[in-house]
Amino acid sequence: MNNQKPYDWLIVGAGFAGAVLAERLAEEAHRRVLVIDRRNHIGGNSHDAEDNHGVLLHSYGPHYFRTNRQEVFDYLSRFTQWRPVEYKILSWTDGRYWQFPINLNTFEQIIGRPSSSEEMTETLAKWRVPIDNPKNSEEIIVSQVGWKLYEKFFKNYTQKQWKRAPKDLDASVCGRIPIRTNRDDRYLSERIQAIPAEGYTRLFERLLNHPRITVRLGCDFKEIRDSVPYRRLAYTGMIDEYYDFCYGPLPYRSLRFERETLEQEFYQPAMQVNYPNDHDFTRIVEIKHATGQQLPVTTIVREYPADYGPGGEAYYPIPTTASHSLYEQYAQRAQSEANVSFIGRLATYRYYNMDEVVKSSLDEFQRLKTL
Repeated sequence: MNNQKPYDWLIVGAGFAGAVLAERLAEEAHRRVLVIDRRNHIGGNSHDAEDNHGVLLHSYGPHYFRTNRQEVFDYLSRFTQWRPVEYKILSWTDGRYWQFPINLNTFEQIIGRPSSSEEMTETLAKWRVPIDNPKNSEEIIVSQVGWKLYEKFFKNYTQKQWKRAPKDLDASVCGRIPIRTNRDDRYLSERIQAIPAEGYTRLFERLLNHPRITVRLGCDFKEIRDSVPYRRLAYTGMIDEYYDFCYGPLPYRSLRFERETLEQEFYQPAMQVNYPNDHDFTRIVEIKHATGQQLPVTTIVREYPADYGPGGEAYYPIPTTASHSLYEQYAQRAQSEANVSFIGRLATYRYYNMDEVVKSSLDEFQRLKTL
C-alpha cells in the first residue's frame, strides 16, 4: 500500500494550461501540486530552445503571443519581461512576395498601381460572392474577397495544411485571418503583441518554480496514475486518449519541421513567408526576426503538414461537423467526472490561442480554488 502523502492536485501537461493552473493552485490556494509531462521539457508546444548555433527557435512551430485581455498580459508579466513585436508575414506565389494578410498594399500589388481604401472597398464589393451565412472556409473567403484572391492565397494553402478542401472545413479556419482595406500589414490585430524577452521556456521555469509544485518530466500519466496518490486531477492531454479512444480517435493534423542554418544574418525579408501554391511546405519561419537576436548566422524552419498517427504530435484539431459530433460524446462523458478538470487545447478539442488558454486556466482556477 502506498503511504505517500497525497498531492492535492495532479496536473497532466506542463504547457500553458497546466502550468498556469499549477501556479495559481500553489500560490493562491496553497495546494500541493504535482505536474507531469511525457515530454522531457516544460512548456508544451510553446517550448523554445537554442539550436547548436545559438539561434533561439520555437521547437513546435512559431508562437506569436498576442492578446486584448489585459488581465492575461498582467498575469504573465509577473513571470517575464516582454519584447514588443509586430508580427509581419508575406506570401510567395507567382514568383514574387505579396503583402499578407490582404490589405491595401496587397490590392495595389494586384492592380499594379497606387489606390485607396475607397477603391479597394468598391472593387471587393464587385469581386465578392454574396453569401449571407458562410458555412465553411471557402464560403467565408469568397464572400469577403472573391474567387481570384481566394485561389491565390487561401485555397491551396488550406488544402496542404489540412489535407481537406476548404469547403469541407469550418468557416473558423480561414475566417481567423483578417481582410483589411487600409495599410495595416500586421499579421494579427490584437492590441498587445509581444514575445517573452528571454523566451517562453524561461517564462515556464518561473511559473513552475514554487515550493508547493513538483515537476516530473518524461512521465506518462497512464504509467503513474495508479501509483501516485492525489485528490483531484487536471488533464490537458487528448480527451479521446484519456478515455482509451472508446468512441473512436478524434482527428488531428500534425507537422514536420526541417531546419537549415545559413551563414548570413537573415534569409528572408519577413519573419514568416507562406507558400500557398509552391513546394510541399506551407511556410518558412525565421523567428530571429521576432526574437531580436544579433548573430552572424540564422536558422530557418520549413514547415510541412503531416498526417497524425500514434507516437506523433497532435497539433491541430480538425474542425469538421463529424469531428465536433465525436468530441461531444467525449465531452458529455467528461461532465460526469467528479474530480477531474479537462483544460487546454487537446482536452477541449479547440484551436485556442495562447492567451485564450491562459484565460481558461485562470477561470478554471476561480472555480476550483476552494475544492
